[in-house]
Amino acid sequence: MHLQQQSKDPLHGKTLETILNELVAHFGWSELGYRIRINCFLDNPSVSSSLKFLRKTPWARKKVEDLYIAYCSK
Repeated sequence: MHLQQQSKDPLHGKTLETILNELVAHFGWSELGYRIRINCFLDNPSVSSSLKFLRKTPWARKKVEDLYIAYCSK
């Protein structure tokens, strides 16, 4: 009998939008922009403009995901 294992990946089942919304709720835009220096967090930030940028910029998305993992593991 094979038991299905639950993923230990904190990103498993999370959309980028969910991750971003949780980080903004926890840190706020200004703190998020301080921690991850990208203009979409610093200059007139919005979830939609940030998602558009993060989806086409792998290095920035990785930074957001890494911050989320660090924040979730506490």
